[in-house]
Amino acid sequence: MGTAEKAWLAGFNVVRLNQRNCGGGDELTPTLYHSGLSCDIRAVLLELMEKDRLTGLFAVGFSMGGNLVLKMAGEFAAETPAGINGLVAVAPALNLAACADALAEPRNFIYQRHFVRRLKARIRKKALLFPELYKLNGLHKIRTVREYDDALTAPHSGFRDASDYYARSSANQFLAKIARPTLIVAAEDDPFVPFVSIADATNSVNPLIEVVSTRHGGHCAFISSSREERFWSEARIVEFCERMGKCEPSATHASI
Repeated sequence: MGTAEKAWLAGFNVVRLNQRNCGGGDELTPTLYHSGLSCDIRAVLLELMEKDRLTGLFAVGFSMGGNLVLKMAGEFAAETPAGINGLVAVAPALNLAACADALAEPRNFIYQRHFVRRLKARIRKKALLFPELYKLNGLHKIRTVREYDDALTAPHSGFRDASDYYARSSANQFLAKIARPTLIVAAEDDPFVPFVSIADATNSVNPLIEVVSTRHGGHCAFISSSREERFWSEARIVEFCERMGKCEPSATHASI
């Protein structure tokens, strides 16, 4: 929301996208959201370009959304629509297996417990809406995100198991094909998106990808001591979009 406000004040049109089943939309689809559904962001961008005739668009994603934005960009590859000016990913979970392993570390038990509780609550709600699709037998035994993905995300989303889901949905394998300027913002102390996974994946793989890293920032936090710029990454996102948008000064911009 902070990024959207800053982008709006800078003169951008802004669209904020909820993942499937989020924002009160559980009943709209029987499917689950997951980290490989780059097709959803792609559909929104194409709608904006084809129906609303917008150009100069930027797609911005955070964490799982960052993985989705990068995966989509790599899938577009050389066929990236002319209406897309650039991409931004903040703390992108671009190696899902590495993120699941990091969450399983003892120091991250609070995060793991929080994610699992929320995932369980969401699947229970989904089962009430679509009882013929979702059976909750054994749900109480699940303690980790990987176990949840093995038992629920993977089989309900067309994957063999969690390992297959992570391998096919991680954006790191698509980075070399990204055909638009891309900004990745990451913190070296991110507790469950290992910085090494971002550094290894982006090192000399694509000259269009710019990585900005900080020693501190946690996961999507980047809180500054400056009162004028309290949330540091929000300003960097808008600055990047403004810089990349200068090639089309008369265009209408949208930031997702």
